[in-house]
Amino acid sequence: QVQLVESGGGSVQAGGSLRLSCAASGRTFSSYAMGWFRQAPGKERELVAAISRSGTSTYYADSVKDRFTISRDNAKNTGYLQLSSLKPEDTAIYYCAGSRIIGIIAVVTARNQYAYWGQGTQVTVSS
Repeated sequence: QVQLVESGGGSVQAGGSLRLSCAASGRTFSSYAMGWFRQAPGKERELVAAISRSGTSTYYADSVKDRFTISRDNAKNTGYLQLSSLKPEDTAIYYCAGSRIIGIIAVVTARNQYAYWGQGTQVTVSS
């Protein structure tokens, strides 16, 4: 298994930026595809971005495309989500998740394929 811990959340004004980090420990980090999800009060948890084990393939939800960037540094056992041009509707708890899959370049977009989750970090964007 792998343990995931998010950090980097906070409160910012609309148009601001944050970088979220996901520190992994346990099994080899590179064995897991990674995703970032978010959940706002009263709403479903949704996939924001995903990245393959290798880091060469990515996915973004339409709502964040061109504003957020997902990346990973397997040597540091850390994943990242760079949030830019933030909007109030980006306010949510952001979760890092890992999916143990065989494919090196596959992106995982199904929530039920993610078995490992961090505790979440709050992002609040004010107008």
